[in-house]
Amino acid sequence: MAEMVKLFIDGKEVEVEKNSTILDAAKKAGSYIPTLCYHPDLSPTGACGVCVVEIEGSPTPKRSCCTPVSQGMKVTTNSKSLREIRKTIVQLLLSDHDVTCPTCSANEKCELQSLANYLGVDTNGLPAILERKPLDETSVSIVRDPNKCILCGRCVTVCSELQTVSAITIAERGFEAVVDTFFSQGLGNSSCVNCGQCTVFCPTGALSERSEIDMVWDALLDPDKVVVVQEAPSIRATLGEEFGMEVGTVTVGKMYAALRRLGFDVVFDTNFAADLTIMEEANELVERVKSGGPLPLITSCSPGWIKFMETFFPDLAKYVSTCKSPQQMFGTLSKTYFAEEAGIDPSKIVSVSIMPCTAKKFEARRPEMRDSGFQDVDYVLTTREFVRMLKSAGLDLKELPDERPDELMGMYTGAATIFGATGGVMEAAVRTAYWMITGKELENLDVTAVRGMAGIKEAELDINGLKVKVAVAHGLGNARELLTKVRKQIEETGKSEYAFIEIMACPGGCVGGGGQPKGSTFAMRARRGEGLYAEDKSLPLRRSHENPAIKRIYEKFLKKPGSGVSHKLLHTFYYKRCDLSGCTIESVTEKHANHH
Repeated sequence: MAEMVKLFIDGKEVEVEKNSTILDAAKKAGSYIPTLCYHPDLSPTGACGVCVVEIEGSPTPKRSCCTPVSQGMKVTTNSKSLREIRKTIVQLLLSDHDVTCPTCSANEKCELQSLANYLGVDTNGLPAILERKPLDETSVSIVRDPNKCILCGRCVTVCSELQTVSAITIAERGFEAVVDTFFSQGLGNSSCVNCGQCTVFCPTGALSERSEIDMVWDALLDPDKVVVVQEAPSIRATLGEEFGMEVGTVTVGKMYAALRRLGFDVVFDTNFAADLTIMEEANELVERVKSGGPLPLITSCSPGWIKFMETFFPDLAKYVSTCKSPQQMFGTLSKTYFAEEAGIDPSKIVSVSIMPCTAKKFEARRPEMRDSGFQDVDYVLTTREFVRMLKSAGLDLKELPDERPDELMGMYTGAATIFGATGGVMEAAVRTAYWMITGKELENLDVTAVRGMAGIKEAELDINGLKVKVAVAHGLGNARELLTKVRKQIEETGKSEYAFIEIMACPGGCVGGGGQPKGSTFAMRARRGEGLYAEDKSLPLRRSHENPAIKRIYEKFLKKPGSGVSHKLLHTFYYKRCDLSGCTIESVTEKHANHH
């Protein structure tokens, strides 16, 4: 049993575990302490000093986020002197900050803005000393604005500790300190994998997605274009919270209605392509098991994970599924299958995706993603961009009716919905792989062992007497730990203990993607995932191979999973990418054309 400590917060006795901080104790006591650099899911840095408190017997205030409690400690969280200290800190930050709140992408989501309002800070209290620095626009996914950076260090902590990518760091010291990339070459020329977790954790507008809103509006307002839209599985569980709905509420019908009100000509669903991905990926797993192909098979639908693999683990590329992500499968089919079925010139089709993910912007522009003869996905909007479009059009999601998608590439099963949560791809694939191997349906569809927010999850599945060990990792730090173990096993024994591995770049899976609403915690991500599992449970069809639209596309267009047409349109290959030591970008797997 954990050792407990009793202390007093604003005169109220509270008991907490010995290793707790004053901030933890204050939360338990119900006392509010303002914070700025602190985030509940990250290691505290004490960088900003906003959370200072007074401790009886201490000559100076202490930072509550990183000061441990002690027996009998007496803490004051709010006093005249503390308010003056906090106001001065915020005034100093604002004096060196680009205060353009009305046009900032973080407006009304900015923690600095909220804190300044809470403390009643007067922006005229100190002169502006901002020396404007150029924006970093080298990345196709993320824009970095150093003029809005407050040096809280969250992005550096996320990138180095949570994701283990270390694309950014705090360079220089003192007044010269700045968040920067290696040799100031920009995110686009760094080891950045475009996961966007820095944009979610950033308390201001210093890090944001590269917006494609204007380009999408131009397409919607062009009478010569047919604009087709897809929405990722996780969007339905995060959109509602931006309109005052409870976290985890699934708003799929209202989402379709909103897209039609914006002017999209054809409203499909990425879930259709998720079901298709399962057909191809489960077939790939079965073929590898039967033929003695390289195992484990590792999932490929997270583009942040794919670039991470290409940069740090290119030697494991042959174990990664050749399946494109659902976004890219959909993009290819929108300009081939849909164009053919609808009798539309594919050059007139604009394919737009609504994604939880900043890395999807990079993925859409990978040069190999043109198997339709055009760029398969033209524009990618994050959840945040989609919300801004809805609000600019005066649409309130809560007030919209429930509508249905267009059927050709809009029908889906519960297996597709759970793609948005960590473990969901694994669970969906097992449901169909079991059927492919045994010819029978899996009776218990809930593979609960791979659900939840544990960083690495393992399970042993019984497929008609065949024991199959699987693993799931979410967040690239966890992926690195798992893959290092797999690499060592293969080097020492020639094989891994796992047959199938799911990896998602973002903690929680796509519900925690880099394009999701700012300010989310791991607890919120878990609730979003629960919303997706609830929709899966409620749907009449929960196995990808049961989807009538999937059966139809194989009958009319793709022939069968793993066919020549499928490999040409739905599969891909990978590169070894440059790291900081320098290398040549080269293919490390065969091009899909060589597979059929």
